[in-house]
Amino acid sequence: MDGNICAECGKNILFDDNRGLIVCEHCGLVHSENTIDQGPEWRAFDADQRKKRTRTGAPMTYMIHDKGLSTMIDWRNRDIFGKEIPSKLRGQIYRLRKWQSRIRVSGATERNLTFALSELDRMASNLELQKNLRECSAKIYRDAVGAHLIRGRSIEGVAAASLYAACRIFKIPRTLKEVAEVARVDKKEIGRSFRFITRELKLNLNPTKPLDFLTRFISELELSPKCQKVAKKIIKMAEIRGLTSGRGPTGVCAAAIYASSILNQERITQRKVAKISQVTEVTVRNRFSELIENLNLGIPLKSK
Repeated sequence: MDGNICAECGKNILFDDNRGLIVCEHCGLVHSENTIDQGPEWRAFDADQRKKRTRTGAPMTYMIHDKGLSTMIDWRNRDIFGKEIPSKLRGQIYRLRKWQSRIRVSGATERNLTFALSELDRMASNLELQKNLRECSAKIYRDAVGAHLIRGRSIEGVAAASLYAACRIFKIPRTLKEVAEVARVDKKEIGRSFRFITRELKLNLNPTKPLDFLTRFISELELSPKCQKVAKKIIKMAEIRGLTSGRGPTGVCAAAIYASSILNQERITQRKVAKISQVTEVTVRNRFSELIENLNLGIPLKSK
């Protein structure tokens, strides 16, 4: 037998895993029997099951400074069988647990990552963001650390900027103001850090659009799907006429929702729309005036 070629007929040979035989697929010559299977001991019946069973242990994650690859000593005083550890050994286990936590964070870079990633997780939890977005924000922060972009800037500012950049990548409607509310730094610093890391890391982020916020604002205002559909048409008409250029996307979206609520007789106050969209009532009023003056919406000017 030479590699995967049959010595008898020169055709391909294959491994029959049911009988443990290496046999020629053409002439049937058995080259070896009782062959040891080097594969895993488990079986999978579909691709999803195979994906789950090929990995053992916890998955790798960017949200932990060591990517979750190090070991941990559990805080519960129980052994592998679930039995309580005797009181004589608890002091030793406590010392081992303390040294383990110290060893996991060895240098200044890891201490930086530990603090920054915990801040990212805290902010993402407050904003109710999903796991894959958190992983993306942690990856952006790690790239910023690798490119030495943290020097001269606060860890919290760059972490918040990384989270905002991940929201923009995933097109999750979160404004800079919302991120600043859960961060421990002000909006200006987050904005400066965001512009800096996007330029240095070459993150090609498209500007946010009014449509990105529409579904969320409609849901929070508890308006009907019909109202959302009309507001979407108004925003698209405004984009064609160039009314969104140079305007804040949340203000245009709020004005379109307000106009749609009037057309669908689900009228709500400008104050409520402004509160949900986090803009001032003056902004809603100005954008609304521009819409009814430039678009043929059938809303009289007195509706302002």
